[in-house]
Amino acid sequence: MTRLTSPVQLATIGAAHGTRGEVRVKSHTDNPLSIGDYGLLYDKNGREYEVLEIRPSKTVVIVRFRGINDRNMAEALNGTDLFIDRSQLPDELDDDEFYHTDLIGLAAIGIDGTSYGVVQAVFDFGGGPLIELSHKGRKSQMIPFSVAAVPEIDLGAGKIIIEPYAAGLIADTDDEEQDGKPRLKKSDKPSDEEPK
Repeated sequence: MTRLTSPVQLATIGAAHGTRGEVRVKSHTDNPLSIGDYGLLYDKNGREYEVLEIRPSKTVVIVRFRGINDRNMAEALNGTDLFIDRSQLPDELDDDEFYHTDLIGLAAIGIDGTSYGVVQAVFDFGGGPLIELSHKGRKSQMIPFSVAAVPEIDLGAGKIIIEPYAAGLIADTDDEEQDGKPRLKKSDKPSDEEPK
């Protein structure tokens, strides 16, 4: 059994598929079919999983692992998370690309030096990536993971820089009336013109 020093979750095994030991797998990689490109996968106990066959199927991939030869064996894997070690990931990334695992734990600092906690998680529910910030004694907050909200990421210094207005952490006073009710911006006001 192998113990990973810096585990990165790549996938989660779901229900069995057919009778030959295949399983549905929810991939957490950009290209779902690439989960087998990183070498052996491991579960939390260090058991190895080698991808023999993989093919797409709607929102998951169908995978056959070495040694999983029937439906009963496949059903026993349902819910198993699969990991690789961080060292198995390639380091050649574009300047605006980051592995989620490298962002977890970074300090979240406002452009004025205010601490907004640390990066707890990174999510993408379909409307664009979000960063969850946790701060001791406060409820966690979600902010957009965009250039406007997070203009700088400094992995070496262990921090991200946040623009609090763009991140929605501070209300923009120009957007509120004296009574606290939101004001419509010019672009939000209804128009008599038909959309073109």
